Amino acid sequence: MAEQREAERQRGIQDRPIPPDWLLEKGLNRDGPPVQLHCGDCWNAGKRTRGVTLDEARRAITEGGKACGVCRPDSALGFLDG
Repeated sequence: MAEQREAERQRGIQDRPIPPDWLLEKGLNRDGPPVQLHCGDCWNAGKRTRGVTLDEARRAITEGGKACGVCRPDSALGFLDG
């Protein structure tokens, strides 16, 4: 029984989806603009996030989106603070 549980745990780890490189956090109004951009592994990302591509992340920053102050996706993308 313990071996079966361990095998299932290992299978769960192997089958876990790869986290996205970038997360776009939306506000309470789903039609409103994004609230923040995060790196994919940011612990500070809210629940209303979706994975985005590199191009979408760059566009979010260049169009005035706010970068998370914890994971600093603007620095990771090569943007300098103004």
